[in-house]
Amino acid sequence: MVNADIEIETLAEFDQVVARGSLSGYRIQSVNLLERTFALLAADTSAAVFLGCAMEPDASAKVRADGALVYPPVPDLPFNPYRGLLYTADELFTGLADGYEATPDAQAYAWFQETKADGDVFSSMLRSIHDDAVSDALDEHLSGARVVGVMGGHAMERGGTEYRGAAELGRCLARSGLTVATGGGPGAMEAANLGAYLAPAPDSALAEALELLAKAPSFTPSVSDWARAAFAVRERWPAGGDSVGIPTWFYGHEPPNAFAGHIAKYFANATREDGLLARSTAGVVFLPGAAGTVQEIFDNATPNYYASRGEPTPMVLVGRHHWTEHLPAWPLLRALARGREMESRIALVDSVAEVPEALAAMGRAQ
Repeated sequence: MVNADIEIETLAEFDQVVARGSLSGYRIQSVNLLERTFALLAADTSAAVFLGCAMEPDASAKVRADGALVYPPVPDLPFNPYRGLLYTADELFTGLADGYEATPDAQAYAWFQETKADGDVFSSMLRSIHDDAVSDALDEHLSGARVVGVMGGHAMERGGTEYRGAAELGRCLARSGLTVATGGGPGAMEAANLGAYLAPAPDSALAEALELLAKAPSFTPSVSDWARAAFAVRERWPAGGDSVGIPTWFYGHEPPNAFAGHIAKYFANATREDGLLARSTAGVVFLPGAAGTVQEIFDNATPNYYASRGEPTPMVLVGRHHWTEHLPAWPLLRALARGREMESRIALVDSVAEVPEALAAMGRAQ
């Protein structure tokens, strides 16, 4: 098939395509087709692939006879390995009223804890299929977007000046037309997603939101209270701006934040981190953090050093004392960049207020 868009991810898309009489060569991802038996019996489904689509036995037998590949839904899983779309916070936190432990997010983490070391190839295959499906959905969502990554530690508490600064940064970047992408967790990541979420709201909304969130400053000791405070903010401003969160069940003790409009959650942390950095084509901002943020700095510096992804992307480290004295990543980064194309794509600034101009300057230098 020469059609570049051969994926069907919703029932509406299915109905639109099947009305033309042929599903040949299409990939149908996780669409409930139990009420589309007649359409399946009437359509040409040769060379089609059905990934996790519920269908009646007659329909399943017919499409198989046509030569379609059918991967049936996997029962008793707390996640869908064939999903065609990114997660939302509402989906991951369904059942929060009964406590975080009752949510799909917590249940997927519990399944991961039970299976990650059991040596069962089926479990590892399901995780890999899921993560590949999420990557595919993420690429589709970000197609054509100018994405800037915001990295930082999970320990940054709500109510502090650093949290407010990260939120202001996310708001500023979103208002400038950039898509904010974070690691999708708490702390600095949540703050940047919060700022992007409140970008369409009046400036005064941020102060009010920070006051509401400060009632549960951290996801410890209670993820439930922490998440409920976030949903209270979303209820107060329901028409939030979009951003992306890319968290992982590998760090399942860190819940996803509720302010990212689209969430690409992974089982494999390495896939998640590399994918987040690779998709941040408009630059990456590194807020003060610890080991994880240091790792991300050099995960991003390596392809910039070798130009393995094309032109180096801008890198902005925020916090001169933090990155030169406390964790001196900046001197090493500057030494690596010396004499290479990436040298003009790195910057160290004192505060988040300087980040937009630093990114703009490096963008003009490209």
